[in-house]
Amino acid sequence: RLSLACGDVEGKFDILFNRVRAIQKKSGNFDLLLCVGNFFGSTPDAEWEEYKTGIKKAPIQTYVLGANNQETVKYFQDADGCELAENITYLGRKGIFTGSSGLQIVYLSGTESLNEPVPGYSFSPKDVSSLRMMLCTTSQFKGVDILLTSPWPKYVGNFGNSSGEVDTKKCGSALVSSLATGLKPRYHFAALEKTYYERLPYRNHIVLQENAQHATRFIALANVGNPEKKKYLYAFSIVPMKLMDAAELVKQPPDVTENPYRKSGQEVSIGKQIPAPVEESACQFFFDLNEKQGRKRSSTGRDSKSSPHPKQPRKPPQPPGPCWFCLASPEVEKHLVVNIGTHCYLALAKGGLSDDHVLILPIGHYQSVVELSAEVVEEVEKYKATLRRFFKSRGKRCVVFERNYKSHHLQLQVIPVPVSCCATDDIKDAFITQAQEQQIELLEIPEHSDIKQIAQPGAAYFYVELDTGEKLFHRIKKNFPLQFGREVLASEAILNIPDKSDWRQCQISKEDEETLARRFRKDFEPFDFTVDD
Repeated sequence: RLSLACGDVEGKFDILFNRVRAIQKKSGNFDLLLCVGNFFGSTPDAEWEEYKTGIKKAPIQTYVLGANNQETVKYFQDADGCELAENITYLGRKGIFTGSSGLQIVYLSGTESLNEPVPGYSFSPKDVSSLRMMLCTTSQFKGVDILLTSPWPKYVGNFGNSSGEVDTKKCGSALVSSLATGLKPRYHFAALEKTYYERLPYRNHIVLQENAQHATRFIALANVGNPEKKKYLYAFSIVPMKLMDAAELVKQPPDVTENPYRKSGQEVSIGKQIPAPVEESACQFFFDLNEKQGRKRSSTGRDSKSSPHPKQPRKPPQPPGPCWFCLASPEVEKHLVVNIGTHCYLALAKGGLSDDHVLILPIGHYQSVVELSAEVVEEVEKYKATLRRFFKSRGKRCVVFERNYKSHHLQLQVIPVPVSCCATDDIKDAFITQAQEQQIELLEIPEHSDIKQIAQPGAAYFYVELDTGEKLFHRIKKNFPLQFGREVLASEAILNIPDKSDWRQCQISKEDEETLARRFRKDFEPFDFTVDD
């Protein structure tokens, strides 16, 4: 269902409704228009009188929030909501509005007030508590479709993309943050700051600890007719939650972030200022797998959304079906996960060549290194460097390889080789020799070159990186032996375990996998860059 949301109208009704007519002419009819922020302004009432008396009419069913200042309280006489003019309805001070399609919209008018008596243009902690009690107390409650507030939620910028000139640690309402935490809206619209900010979607569950839930998109809109041409109208398509398939509803966008209002997995309490998270920079995970409190690192990115002016960067492809390696996926064998960063995680390889054979995997769904965003590449490199140090301390050098062929999700294989086994040159020679035997053209590429300069997104390739930084690359044109990397490393020249070249022959029980994972986490702990002491 197509809907429109709008920021502060401030009495510029003609500009708004003329724009809506133009959009409808171009894109077809919309179901409704939701206005947040200041609907009325300090301008003379002549324009409003034309709508109030029916001389002019809103071209679409329009729902508005109430006053945010004493000056405009006079327009909203009925606290429970009422029709202000034909096709223009005041929703009321707070409540739930359910559209004919089943779309559930929760609204809260006014600005935050912690003082009694509460002014007629404000809401109190009690108002927020009662809204949450109305909805969140049933066991079936999953969230709401839309939340409308005028103020931004405080801290909404945490772990997300930049909110521009608005400092979300100082601006906004902590009560609205608390409400958004409890209600889990799929869309949350706000205004008042006279700017446009579409935050990256954030998750409403704790990864690995709770079942997957839908993500929330927060969108702040600018004021109508602003001279800077900042976006004040937002078009979006939404199917009511109750009509959606459960799996489709909880599908995670590729650049979803941690919940900005959650500190160490604990929800903030109403009526208190939400404490700022431990670290200033953005992050995606607050926990580590040893159940120690840790601070995680930064996360940025963009998400592609429906809008009248869609001009967003390319987003990672969605998995064609269930993905064994997307961290939010129920298919992930979570007991194998040994470390989680902001954009990537480490997992023990299933049927590994050794007990400490690990994979570096992106949290979002990326098929290959070539498709990774700059932030993810940076963390991949950090993991590689850390693992090299870790294995070096244990008398091993590590070999990293990727096969972007007949695979859907990037897996960087990291295999430690005892220094006593062979030299780096021996490993390099083994790869080149076996490649020649199988008519595979394995080329040495410059040490500091970027794979992205050599392979285009979507191109199939095999790539190996040695502990010296030397790199070998093969562009796959037709067929390629799936176990090639393992076969070379398992060969007599390297690890001398040729019977382990196929991972399926190396599988062990889940209990044994859990034991190995616990051991790796403990050993890796002193090297873990994702947690600050």
